[in-house]
Amino acid sequence: MSDNAAVRSRVLALAIPVIAQNLLETMLGVVDTALVGQLGASATAGLAAANQIVWLVIAMLSAISIGSAVLVAQAAGAGDRRRVDQLARQSLVWSGIIGVPLAILGAFGAHQIVGIFGLAPDVARIAGDYLAVTMGTSVVLVGLFIGSGIVRGVGDGTTPMVVSGIANVLNMGLSWALIYGVAGFPALGAVGSAWATVIARSIALLLLLAVLWSGRRGASIRGRHGWRPDARIARGILGLGVPAAIEQFLSSFAFSALLLVVARLGTSALAAHQLSFTALSTSFLPAFGFAIAATTLVGQSIGARRIADGAIAARLTVQWATGWMLIVGIGLFSFAEAVLRVFTSDPAVIATGAATLRVIAVAQPLWAFTIVFPGALRGSGDTRFPLIVNVCSLWLSVALAAGCAALGAPLALVWLAFIATTPIAALVYWRRWRGTVARISAAESMAPAHATEPPG
Repeated sequence: MSDNAAVRSRVLALAIPVIAQNLLETMLGVVDTALVGQLGASATAGLAAANQIVWLVIAMLSAISIGSAVLVAQAAGAGDRRRVDQLARQSLVWSGIIGVPLAILGAFGAHQIVGIFGLAPDVARIAGDYLAVTMGTSVVLVGLFIGSGIVRGVGDGTTPMVVSGIANVLNMGLSWALIYGVAGFPALGAVGSAWATVIARSIALLLLLAVLWSGRRGASIRGRHGWRPDARIARGILGLGVPAAIEQFLSSFAFSALLLVVARLGTSALAAHQLSFTALSTSFLPAFGFAIAATTLVGQSIGARRIADGAIAARLTVQWATGWMLIVGIGLFSFAEAVLRVFTSDPAVIATGAATLRVIAVAQPLWAFTIVFPGALRGSGDTRFPLIVNVCSLWLSVALAAGCAALGAPLALVWLAFIATTPIAALVYWRRWRGTVARISAAESMAPAHATEPPG
């Protein structure tokens, strides 16, 4: 099998399960929203408000797991199984250390956090109760993200997908039972959805820990040694993960700021904005899957001192992500009105949204570059550059969009201003990646001959 074919096989083996897992998580959110929606507008609004905070926490925690995934991938690529196992144990130890303060904050401060939004009392109560359960059990959430990152780091994307699939199925049944009080379960209302998710995630974490304990997937946590917290390893994990977490936080905040900008244009424009973005959200899922594959394979290639394989992986992941987003973009551009009619029958919203959807659809292929190349850079250990470029690009976009909105521009032109920086960011990422490959290739060529192959 040629190098290209071998790398292609590894890319798909990692990316496809991640894409499937992302789709499952999306469907899970849809099901929970639909179930809670039957309780009335206050319950729906409360769930939406709490989830704004939960999604932000999830984005930050999943980003921190990048540090574990990158270090594990590099150790796995080098064939250093002892290092892999050590990193796996320490990653889980530090997930607990990170998760406990977050859980305390959530359990005792959830209602105060929700109070910032100035919600109606009944909505605030539901949102606070939901957030207290979700954040109060965040040790489970942190462990699940870190554990999945470890397993993906050794090249196994299937196990996290299967575990997530089991959790999603359990969550759907438990949500129905705990929200409405079915089959002897208590009727907890909207907060029942939170408890269902916690139970399902706890079972998923136990399954993931069982896989890691067995050691059959390339990493093992079996044994009593290596569990004492090691600050040196923590610095390595957090040194890579914290910049990624800050990037996720500031990026999410930028999109929230864009929402405030659009809100000034009126109710129809705000509704069209939300529906257009919702319709496009699934197009990003494959790109995120390919970005995770790029992170893992680049990390492994650096550990094995074979950056050429990482370069092939990055090229393939960008090509496939671009192809997917191009196809989706063409479809959304061509059938914009039909897509929006799935969500609304309001003619004004459809007209505004269709023009906006077409503008956003044009940027789809370029977004593949700004999603996947940062993933490749993270695999090389460079998490600060994506932080700087992504945050600067997004916030400049928000400023441009705000300027257009202040001049009374329609929603489509506001979004055109928002995506104006995307080609520049794509070019910057591409050049950075080329420079990274050249630098690491030069370092490999100067290394001793026996170091060009992974040990053992």
